[in-house]
This record gives sequence, structure tokens and C-alpha cells, in this order.
Amino acid sequence: MFESLKTSQCNFHLYIFAFDLETYEILSKINDKYFTVISLAEFESDKLKNIKNSRTSQEYCWTCTPSVIYYVLSHFDLEHCIYLDADLYFFNSPKYLTDEMPQDRSVMITEHRYTKEYNQTDASGKYCVQFIYFKNTRDGLNVLNWWKERCIEWCFNRVEDGKFGDQKYLDDWTKRFDGVHVLKNIGGGVAPWNVQQYSVYVKNNSVGCMEKKTKKKFEIIFYHFHELKFLKKGYLDLGSYELSHNVIKYIYKVYLLQIININGKLKKLNIFLDSNKNNHKKNLMTLLKFFWRILNGRYNIHSLKKIIK
Repeated sequence: MFESLKTSQCNFHLYIFAFDLETYEILSKINDKYFTVISLAEFESDKLKNIKNSRTSQEYCWTCTPSVIYYVLSHFDLEHCIYLDADLYFFNSPKYLTDEMPQDRSVMITEHRYTKEYNQTDASGKYCVQFIYFKNTRDGLNVLNWWKERCIEWCFNRVEDGKFGDQKYLDDWTKRFDGVHVLKNIGGGVAPWNVQQYSVYVKNNSVGCMEKKTKKKFEIIFYHFHELKFLKKGYLDLGSYELSHNVIKYIYKVYLLQIININGKLKKLNIFLDSNKNNHKKNLMTLLKFFWRILNGRYNIHSLKKIIK
């Protein structure tokens, strides 16, 4: 995600919250001018510490989502802040999305836009906590503070009383608060749960989509690589959603090659994310060969679920 932002021709600074010491040390070692690393010790409030042991690690990360946004806005005195999930990849500049924000709005949220057979709106919510734009204004902080307090009160990996994690809280924001805008550009938020609605192609080295229902063409701004897993011995699981050959070839291949390139750069810093420096090159080659078989029809997307982990 970070590398894709660097090539997207937009001005940005990334604030990364490292929720474990190893991540903090690795990112501090890289020490890039485009990001600031914030440790858990710097960030955690007393309220968060008091409820931390009542949540799983995943639930605690969700709990902290609005708190990290609030921390950035308040500690770095910014005019705005955009929360990004770490598994996004930008094929175009996010400026195409932020330029859509009306002057009289302070918060922008994105819809899941589920494909019918994957519709999880009732459980997971209409909106996705993946790309959320907050202005440092009265309306923006009003929404953010409400969300922050609700997540501290309740944020669990289950559906209960109309709540689910940090996400279902967004469902009524357009009615509950002033100044909330729902992103209209469908290129922001292409994901495994909605990509079946689009035909994917490449033109002039740019990844484009056509909405099958309307025949409307658009460029992908970012793709959400939900459920992508790197398994042992260099194998790969693309998740449980139906993905076309072109989606794998033109979207997942770009992401995978970027990760392999990043691993090569980290190796020069003596950082091995596969935790096995002796098998690092072998595992990457296995991954490349396995992915090549996928692209050439040797594996279909459903058979990936059966891979021995």
C-alpha cells in the first residue's frame, strides 16, 4: 500500500501505528521520510489500556481505529486525516477520491457495494472501514469522538444488537450526523466481494473496469486485498470469493510482484518477513511458480482453499 502511494503522484505522509515491538523496530530501521512510526506505548490512552484485556488482538485493533485517527489529528495538528486499511493498493491517485468531497462535508465513507451472492450488509454493515476521510472540523470531530467512545464501549468480532466490530456503527452516520458524504466514485473500493460486477482490462498500462450492468467504464483507484494469505513454503490463498482470470492477472499479479520486490529490498536490510532467511529465495520462487500455474489454468480459485497450509 505504501509503495503504491509513493507512485500515485499525490502528496501524502503516512502515520503508521505499530501494534507490536517487532513491527516498530523494522519500520524504524527502514526510516522513510514519507512515514512516521508510532509505537503502542506512545499512542495508548488509559481508556484503551483498561479494556485491552477484554478484547482479542483483532478486536483491539478494531477498537483503536477511531482512536488512531483522533491521535493523528490532535497530535500533528492536521487539517484532515484519511484512515487506510493496510491491505489496500492504489492503482491511481487517491486525489481522485478526495477531490469529490463537497466543501460543506467533513467525513467521507465508502460502501461495500456487495455482489448479490456475497451480500453481508445485515452482518458486516453497508459501509466498509477501509478508506475514511475526516476533516479536523467541528462536524468531523463530532462524528469521530462519538465513534471512538462507542468502540471503547463495545467492539467485538460478533453480531450483537445491530453492532459488529467497529464497522456497523457507520450504518446510520448519514442520518445521525451532519456533514457525512458517501463516496460516489466506484473506483474507490473495488474488492473481492464486489469485483464480480465488473469486467477488468488493461488499456495504456492502466487497469480499467466496466460495470457489467450499466456498461459504464472507470479506472480502479484502489483495490482491497481482503483474505489474501501467504502460506507456508511459498504458497498462496486468494480467499473465498470468485475471481476471474483477468482480475488475477491484472490486479493480483501487480500486487504480488510488488510484494516480492519489497521483500528483495528488505532482504538488503537483513529483514526477512518469512522468518526463514535460509529459505527466503526458495519460497519466493515457489510463490512465483505457483502463481504462474494459477494464471495458466493449472489451479482454479476454488482449489486454492484446499492447499495444505
